Amino acid sequence: MAEVLTDVPGALWTLELIDATRVREAPPLVEVVVAIDPMARAGSRDEPDDDGPGAETGIVVAGQGEDGHGYVLEDATVRGTPAQWAAAAIDVYRRHQADRVVGEVNNGGDMVGYTLATIDPRVPFGGVWASRGKYTRAEPVSALYARRWCHHVGVFPELEEQLTTWVPGEKSPDRMDALVWAISALFYPTEEEDVTLVYDQPVTISPY
Repeated sequence: MAEVLTDVPGALWTLELIDATRVREAPPLVEVVVAIDPMARAGSRDEPDDDGPGAETGIVVAGQGEDGHGYVLEDATVRGTPAQWAAAAIDVYRRHQADRVVGEVNNGGDMVGYTLATIDPRVPFGGVWASRGKYTRAEPVSALYARRWCHHVGVFPELEEQLTTWVPGEKSPDRMDALVWAISALFYPTEEEDVTLVYDQPVTISPY
């Protein structure tokens, strides 16, 4: 029943590269971020609003080790309402003792930060703006993998399938987008991330 996987021509990642840099555990970490790629994409610059009710919200946890390398710690991607993906993101934020949560704000404005705040207003949130194309954002991250600077701590089958099958020009999947946001926040923090926001008071909004 084994499935034979082959490289996809034009893909930025390969299974051979991911396997070559895979580790069983991360070293002591100096920074940990949780990245969210929300399912809502109304008004996106480079993609139509075609996410259905069963669409995934990408949630990926990554950290930077004392050795300067990046470590993908967990793929916590979920399907569900904003309240459900916000709860999932805060759960991994707490379990991994992360420093902050980052999320794309192109389409929902402050929706991601406000949704997180309905559950825990103390969680630091940084909005990232997708001012560049998918390939332009993903290529520097794949280059870090090629230089053996990024490692998966364990195996993340669905995330790795997306990484190794996405070809520039196609609609990018949410797990991959969340990974790109996470690694970019660690290695290129000044390029995309806005000032970190912390909601001091609970914010009441509809989670739907």
